[in-house]
Amino acid sequence: MTISITNAISLGAQLLGVAGVDQARMEAGSLLAHVLSRDRTFIIAHAEDALTDEQMVLFRRFVGRRAQGEPLQYITGRQGFFTLEFEVTPDVLIPRPETEIIVETAWELLRDQAQPFVADIGTGSGCIVISLLNELPNAHAVAADTSPAALRVARQNAERHGVADRLTLLESDCFSALQPVGQFSLIASNPPYVSDNEIDAMQREVLYEPRAALFAGPDGLAVIRRLLRDAPLFLQRDGYLVLEIGFGQSEAVKKLIDRNAWKLVEIREDLQGIPRTVVLQNRER
Repeated sequence: MTISITNAISLGAQLLGVAGVDQARMEAGSLLAHVLSRDRTFIIAHAEDALTDEQMVLFRRFVGRRAQGEPLQYITGRQGFFTLEFEVTPDVLIPRPETEIIVETAWELLRDQAQPFVADIGTGSGCIVISLLNELPNAHAVAADTSPAALRVARQNAERHGVADRLTLLESDCFSALQPVGQFSLIASNPPYVSDNEIDAMQREVLYEPRAALFAGPDGLAVIRRLLRDAPLFLQRDGYLVLEIGFGQSEAVKKLIDRNAWKLVEIREDLQGIPRTVVLQNRER
């Protein structure tokens, strides 16, 4: 018995809905588009086309994985971010819309510089630094991560988007593999900032992501403290640190800022009005 594209999506949506997946029909459509290696426009235009048995078996397998809580992005291996599409695997954090604020902010700060030099600390998939290099053709960058597997993903993304020749990838715990010689125009980071105490309250999808990229001690600020303490040594005079913070952390982060080392330029809100991106300027050197 053959089944059409539209009926397959309806079946997948029903199974995902029972499993508690939000926007079940849209996710079912995305999974089927992945199976067919087509976009959603094709799915809509060919709604009555019949699927092969092999396509239906693969679709059911993907729906089953999603129903168990595995994120859509890990099943398809792709996630859009800023203006590009990135490869993602369970070795890297899934890029999120709020993190695009880092790219927007950094671009505004660097667009008039002749040859900006950027560091991305905790690069993961490389989405921040690769997006910046794509927008700033005269820029060069260093991207650091503790995970060799994450760095392999970042390298593949850099090669895919044609910026690998301007990007150095380093296995590094924050700044451990870098020399403190004040070389960077800007340091960007989306650090782990979730409290260890929140593990049990996280959505099941989030727990598929690498925990080292999510959790940062009892108050979630362990890595942010390191960035605030160490970053001035690696920045040019008047260079910038642009970092993401979590919900409800803005006041705590403000208290951690050494005003002798940093000028607080602003804290930008995301689309939900949550203080999300801290912008600091180096006072040292």
